Amino acid sequence: MTQNPGPRPTSERMVEARDLTFAYPGGAEIFALFSWQIERGETWAVIGPSGCGKTTLLYLLAGLIWPSSGELRIGGECLRRPRPDTGLILQDYGLLPWATLRANAALGLRVRTFYGPDGLHSPSGEQVGDIWPRVDFWLKRLGLEEIASHYPSQVSGGQRQRAAIARTLVLRPDLLLMDEPFSSLDAPTRESLQSLMLDLQAEQGLTSIVVTHNIEEAAFMGRRILFLGRPPQRQGVVLANPGAGPLYRDRRHPAYREMCDRLRKMLDATIQGSG
Repeated sequence: MTQNPGPRPTSERMVEARDLTFAYPGGAEIFALFSWQIERGETWAVIGPSGCGKTTLLYLLAGLIWPSSGELRIGGECLRRPRPDTGLILQDYGLLPWATLRANAALGLRVRTFYGPDGLHSPSGEQVGDIWPRVDFWLKRLGLEEIASHYPSQVSGGQRQRAAIARTLVLRPDLLLMDEPFSSLDAPTRESLQSLMLDLQAEQGLTSIVVTHNIEEAAFMGRRILFLGRPPQRQGVVLANPGAGPLYRDRRHPAYREMCDRLRKMLDATIQGSG
């Protein structure tokens, strides 16, 4: 059974936000006629000061909340509900404490078997079949094969996050959204998982967006970086960062340090300007 479908086409636009406006009930606008575009296969990081709307933007892209006006298209289709081809990885792992890592990794596929390839809960035309070869492939790929029968409380934070990644990738998403996925981990584990995610993104042809408050993480993971200032967001600042990933494996690389310094200055200026 082939687990890796190979890179997807890169010619199609994956995300297109047109004039999005959003505010939480009773609150001020966070986005006001905001537009943004992402090509298929790109790797983005979103960074900005606390309260700028980073996580809100991710939830809009995931279809978990809805703009009051404007249009959001994912994969060429207007987003009207959470789509089965979008994967979401959260900061707190979201693992079921009473289930083993293997059972947690299988959760999404097991849900899909209840519905079949209806296009709402599971991609149209997908034949799930026997889910366990797919699950075991990703557990092995992510170094969890030997502890697959363990429960989340029995493994480290890095291993729990790997299980959450396995649960997402087993669904074969084409868009991967990550909300502060490594913030609770120690530095060596965090850097190892950052490198792993970039490897998997290239291997699977994923379009990925990571929301982070960490300057070094944004500079390492985003080949393009969206910087959000104070709301309401009308137009973010887009920074090209072509060295992200392979070139920056050596985090002493001058271009990496320069990008970190640039982001730090932008954050400092934004925070001081709002004081």
